[in-house]
Amino acid sequence: MFDFLSSDWFNITLEIIFLILIAYDIKKYRETKKREYLTNIALTFGFAVWTLYPYYNSYIGWDDGQKLKMSSTCQYDSNQTVCACIDEVIFKEYSFETFESLDKNGSDFIKFIKETKEDCVDDSWF
Repeated sequence: MFDFLSSDWFNITLEIIFLILIAYDIKKYRETKKREYLTNIALTFGFAVWTLYPYYNSYIGWDDGQKLKMSSTCQYDSNQTVCACIDEVIFKEYSFETFESLDKNGSDFIKFIKETKEDCVDDSWF
């Protein structure tokens, strides 16, 4: 039901909204010099970091060598587009340390991969 929360467009929209709110408060502060707009700027910035940090945390946790190592496990798949899609979802969902310690044969991970593969193969948006 809440699949849109993990989409890149949702993150981009949140970033734009936060930038608009901050720009508006900066404009109002320059006009009136009221301290309440500085408080609004600080609160908006803090909320933006608190909201968006989990989305970018997993991107930052993977370096190129780790991504290449993880991606090489999917080379046996005949459909490279689906394989790349699954890799991107894994990069978003897990940090490298979490992925390394994860039981790859566990039922939760197998279910996650199955659902991810179905989402990647689904072409209803195209």
